[in-house]
Amino acid sequence: MSTAAARLFEAPLSDAFRLADASTRGDLSAARAQMGFSLAWHIVLACLGVGLPLLTLAAEWLGRRTGDPAVQLLARRWARAMGVLFAVGAVSGTILSFEMGLLWPGLMGRFGQVIGLPFALEGIAFFIEAIFLGIYLYAWDRLPPRQHMLTGLPIVVAGVASAFFVVCANAWMNQPRGFTVHGGRVTSVDPWAAMLNPAAPPQTVHMILAALMVAAFLTASVYAVALLRGRDGRYHRTGFFLPLSLGALVTPFQLVVGDWAARFVADYQPVKLAAMEGVYRTADHVPLTLGGIAGTGGLQYGLEIPSGLSLLIGYSPGTVVQGLEKVPRAQWPAVTAVHLAFDVMVLAGMFLLAMGVLLAVAWWWRRRTGAAGLLEVRGMRLYLWPAALTGPAAVVALECGWVVTELGRQPWVVQGVMTVREAVNPAPGLMNGLWLVLVVYAAMTVATVYVLRRLARERPVPAAPQESDVQRSPVV
Repeated sequence: MSTAAARLFEAPLSDAFRLADASTRGDLSAARAQMGFSLAWHIVLACLGVGLPLLTLAAEWLGRRTGDPAVQLLARRWARAMGVLFAVGAVSGTILSFEMGLLWPGLMGRFGQVIGLPFALEGIAFFIEAIFLGIYLYAWDRLPPRQHMLTGLPIVVAGVASAFFVVCANAWMNQPRGFTVHGGRVTSVDPWAAMLNPAAPPQTVHMILAALMVAAFLTASVYAVALLRGRDGRYHRTGFFLPLSLGALVTPFQLVVGDWAARFVADYQPVKLAAMEGVYRTADHVPLTLGGIAGTGGLQYGLEIPSGLSLLIGYSPGTVVQGLEKVPRAQWPAVTAVHLAFDVMVLAGMFLLAMGVLLAVAWWWRRRTGAAGLLEVRGMRLYLWPAALTGPAAVVALECGWVVTELGRQPWVVQGVMTVREAVNPAPGLMNGLWLVLVVYAAMTVATVYVLRRLARERPVPAAPQESDVQRSPVV
């Protein structure tokens, strides 16, 4: 072994990067791109894994209660789609687990014992979900209706638990706890304290609600498009209104939890908040800036609301907001990307809230006046056009939220403890892995869409009910 190679093995990881050549350092961008793309792809499936079981159980309950064959078919198709998405999500989740070790050995090698507990618990939840999903799909006509529905409840619980445990691990990266560093070594490890860190409550609740919103609005948008194409029957109406109602119910709570999460960031990660809002200098009466890009002295081309940020953070225009100048320039996140991602997330949330409010008003108006359902009111078909965009809007909000969470913490992979550069694999060739991942995920996307479309066409949809049946519908 050469002297340089020996030093790479003996020196701390930060020294290894100083010994690596320029081409090796460039692979940091490839590692970040690969991990970011994998997470962005997988998180959508993970959200469907949390929300779709709940929607499927609701559709099965409604179908058995009404005896409507169209709703029963809807529940069966959602269940089969749930099985397909679970299998694909398992593949993408496995890829992510390998990437954690291959791309970020500095993180896992040093802190694996600290954050291993939530990953182990997530594995248990995953196996429980897989077992009961198999029972639920296989025993549809082999168990009494009530018992069959009970086999679906563990799927819902396990899906939520999986999201909780994984997000706890990410929350630890924002608020590391449960260990001490002595002589460069991690000691006094407390896995429970690490998992139940201060950032875990707001982040986990925020993510679980986001998962329900993504699953609900994505499902509703599919049937909104079908309704716009003239497929105006009980099957497509239920497929639209049932998930849309869940999304509309969850959205107001998500906005409250989002405010809670933002206040937590203001207290515990002021640099991230400064990047989110483009605050360069510590001051009071700080405006709330909508839009804009980072300039030399602050955000440019944005719309400012005087004292808006100070009012939001501390309910007073005199509230002091810490600026980016409090930390060295090398520790600044990418201000433009974080700020715009945060603005887009909030804008998408407001759009989804507005769609939910319109749905609630239409429901209230029908209850009060006895008028026809939402789609029977002349001109209300215009509601379907923006409704078809609710699914993409929910996904955009989800992805932008994770951009804020991850880019807003840069350059740290573990806040204040380890940088991303210290955590990355210093070996060359990571760009090859990025191209391979892109090819694999492209193939999985095409295959998943193909299989889901085939499932949707296997059995004919029952004929549309008579108008009197539509008026009695508890969903429309």
